[in-house]
Amino acid sequence: MKAFRILARLKTLRGTPFDIFAHTPERKMERRLIAECETTVQGLLANLDRDNHPIACEIAALPEAIRGFGPVKERNLEKAKARECNLFEAYRRSAPKVTAAE
Repeated sequence: MKAFRILARLKTLRGTPFDIFAHTPERKMERRLIAECETTVQGLLANLDRDNHPIACEIAALPEAIRGFGPVKERNLEKAKARECNLFEAYRRSAPKVTAAE
């Protein structure tokens, strides 16, 4: 239990050059997912309207489902990405159609 107390105190080092876990594959994936999420939300906001709002909210909430550590997080990520594909398909179908006259 002593080791966990030490690790808990080192939590303040996250995101600093002294973060000893910063270069693990899981942390790299987490940073990549944050960037992807920000890009996704910006894209959703650019095309948001009354018709696609519910689907946009579901897409924006997907990162909340990516929980756990190691293999558990990987499984949740796979499920979230599969759901994201389905939701984006529905989002594209609900997007307003631009005509040549506009």
